[in-house]
Amino acid sequence: MARSAWGTWRVRLIAGLAVGAIISAVDNVISDGEVSPIVIVAMLFAAAVAAGLFWGRLGWLVAFAVWACIPATHLAKRLLGLPDTLHPNTYASIAMLAAFSFVIATVGIACGLLARRWCSKASLI
Repeated sequence: MARSAWGTWRVRLIAGLAVGAIISAVDNVISDGEVSPIVIVAMLFAAAVAAGLFWGRLGWLVAFAVWACIPATHLAKRLLGLPDTLHPNTYASIAMLAAFSFVIATVGIACGLLARRWCSKASLI
């Protein structure tokens, strides 16, 4: 059975990392870090929902890659001694950010899967 190019795990991983990089850039670069955390949470949630809608159960890799970029960026800035938008910039706060954003990504992919199931039953996709 031939698979489309959109179905490969490499494409999903690259897509997730690209979206995660965009969200991290918005969090850390745009407006000198003066973006509300609610915006970042909404972007993460929307990306995870979209992954669930587009790739179904295989979208977990996309959601995981998007999620991983957010705490990884803060961890890299902490290790390099760069100024960060996360206050206090400690390993404990980065771990709490990672846990919270993981929950958001998990809920997002679950909502995307539910929406995909609803759409397929309603013959919308």
